Amino acid sequence: MAQPLPRLERAGLDGWMVRLFEHIDDSNLPWLTALAHDCEVAFGSALVDLVPSYTTLLVVFDPAQLTVGAARQTLTQLLTNLSPQENATEGKLHDIPTWYDESVGPDAKRVAALSGLSTEQVIERHVQQEYRVFALGFAPGFAFMGLLDPALHCPRLDTPRQRVPAGSVAIAGQQTAAYPSVTPGGWNLIGRTAVRLFDRQREGFSLLRVSDRVRFVSIDRARFEADGGDTTPLKAAPSQQEARR
Repeated sequence: MAQPLPRLERAGLDGWMVRLFEHIDDSNLPWLTALAHDCEVAFGSALVDLVPSYTTLLVVFDPAQLTVGAARQTLTQLLTNLSPQENATEGKLHDIPTWYDESVGPDAKRVAALSGLSTEQVIERHVQQEYRVFALGFAPGFAFMGLLDPALHCPRLDTPRQRVPAGSVAIAGQQTAAYPSVTPGGWNLIGRTAVRLFDRQREGFSLLRVSDRVRFVSIDRARFEADGGDTTPLKAAPSQQEARR
C-alpha cells in the first residue's frame, strides 16, 4: 500500500486542500477515508464540507469558528497520526443495467478504433471490470469511477457535446461514469442506463457514494425499455477535422 506524501494547499479563505497522493490508485482510498473521518471528529461544528477525490481531500471550514491557521494546525496534527481506515474499500455494490447499442453509445466505434479492439470486445471489457467510486463532482450525482481496463483508456472527445442524455454511460482516460442528468460533456458514450443516479426524493440524493463499487450489466433493448429507458438515438461525435469545417 502506497504511503501518503501530504501537502497542504490553500483553497480560498475557508478551505485547505490536502494532497495525499500524486497518482490514482485503489490503495489511496483507505487513507482518504480515514482523514475524512478524523476531520469530522476534530473540526466538529466548524466543519462545513469535505470533498474527497482520487488523491486529495478538500476541507471547508467555518471561518467564524476557526481561523485559517488553526485549521491548518488541526490538519497537520491529524496527518501526523494518520493511518489507513480498515474496510474502507468495502462500499456498497451496485449493478447498473446498461443497454450497449450504437444508437445510444455512438462513440464505442471510436474507442474500438483507438484500442484496436472490436466494438463487441470494448463492451465485454467494460462489463468485466468492477469499478470503485473515487469522487463525486462535475454535476450532482456524477460519480468518477475507475479503473478502466488499460486497453480501453482513451482521450476525451475533441469537441464536447452540448447535450448528453441522462443515463449515458461513458469513458475517458482511465475512468468511467454515467451521466445523472442532461448536461454538456466530452466523454466517449458507449451505452445508456435507465437507473436514476440522482434523485431529490432519495436520502442523500446521489445513488453512488465515494468507496461504492459498481458493475455495469449488459441488457437488451426490451429490458431497457421495460426499465423506462430513453431510446432516443444520438449521433456520433464529429472528428476534430469535421468540427473545424
